[in-house]
Amino acid sequence: MGASIARLFYRKGKDRQLSTFYNTQLVKLHQTYREKGFEILAFPCNQFMKQEPKTNQEIKTFLQTKFNVEFPLFDKVDVNGENAHDIYKYLRINTPTLVRKEKNDIRMIPWNFSKFLVDSNGKVVGYFDPSVQPRKLRQMIENMLDSSD
Repeated sequence: MGASIARLFYRKGKDRQLSTFYNTQLVKLHQTYREKGFEILAFPCNQFMKQEPKTNQEIKTFLQTKFNVEFPLFDKVDVNGENAHDIYKYLRINTPTLVRKEKNDIRMIPWNFSKFLVDSNGKVVGYFDPSVQPRKLRQMIENMLDSSD
């Protein structure tokens, strides 16, 4: 299948226990749904207490070696502030739960392992803070993939 049907953007973090926990779940989601058009796009970031100091290549090598990650791993980006990557500006602006109209601003991404589920048209279907485990998104992913048939 040429086009991705569903995409999960996630802000990769370094915390060892969480990293193992989340990366294992993300790899499993990718293995389960990639043939149906699901893709995970991983963006390391060093904005949160400088928890990702490694080089881009070191990060990729680590994730591919330790977790057998096969989804795209991008170079480090900022997700908040004036230097935020355009993808994260778009995701934040287009996520209703992050937009505070009464204050005329957009909430910051709070921490590592934040996730955005995006459909094939680029619509943000959901934002999930770090407390939401990737495996908890299975039903939403399945619904998105089923609705695209």
